[in-house]
Amino acid sequence: MKTKDELIDDLLALSFAEDIGDGDHTTLSTIGPDAMGKQHLLVKEPGILAGVEMARKVFQKFDPSLKMTVFINDGAVVKPGDIAFVVEGPVRSLLQTERLMLNIMQRMSGVATETARYQKQLEGLDCYVLDTRKTTPGMRMLEKDAVKIGGGKNHRIGLFDMILIKDNHVDFAGGITAAVSRAKDYCRNNGKNLKIEVEVRNEDEINEAIAAGVDRIMLDNFTPERTKEAVAIIRKAAPGVEIESSGGITFDTLRAYGEAGVDFVSVGALTHSVKGLDLSFKAC
Repeated sequence: MKTKDELIDDLLALSFAEDIGDGDHTTLSTIGPDAMGKQHLLVKEPGILAGVEMARKVFQKFDPSLKMTVFINDGAVVKPGDIAFVVEGPVRSLLQTERLMLNIMQRMSGVATETARYQKQLEGLDCYVLDTRKTTPGMRMLEKDAVKIGGGKNHRIGLFDMILIKDNHVDFAGGITAAVSRAKDYCRNNGKNLKIEVEVRNEDEINEAIAAGVDRIMLDNFTPERTKEAVAIIRKAAPGVEIESSGGITFDTLRAYGEAGVDFVSVGALTHSVKGLDLSFKAC
């Protein structure tokens, strides 16, 4: 399995290939090979900055001679007019890395900003907003990093680092008990140490999941009122089991789920439809 760094290297290689192709002919035809210059990253709307370290990777992968001076780090609250960093070096390199760097930083900053907005709704509660697998293909690692930068927590990264038994798994396996038993056997036989989470739809399934000995229970499409009742059952019978709410939860209803006593609330909107933060990369 590839490491996170290897996946990011692959993403950058593919991104440069699809953008530059056989050459940035505009830059190559208008800018001399010896021209040197400087550009700065300008913040144009308020939010949470994310992707500074990824920007460094972009510049270094394309041209190690580019020099980056950082003034504002990942996770900082920014406002219009702020200068996050300055990059100096060959003008051709600055121009050819500009769009990829901005695409990454705008996306990551948008995710971090939205995550911070959601997490603030849970202020004062022992509850965190979680991301999902509803991410941009190829950019999952970056978007999940942005969620953490914004103050949220990561759910599983992919299908490989946690067992999440959802309704279809339960139905095909013949019930929660059978599904969990098979999952535990699989982990034992394959040397895997993975948390097991089960999605439940009603009180009977909650009790079955508790009896099966799972690590986390996901309450799927419960109302806040039903969630509170479910939390009381789980806390009494299995106080060590984590509880997650999921399914149709919005910014306006988020607080009610946190107040119901769950540990986590998963929200696909953190990544699947977020607006990028307005940033620009200008000569200075």
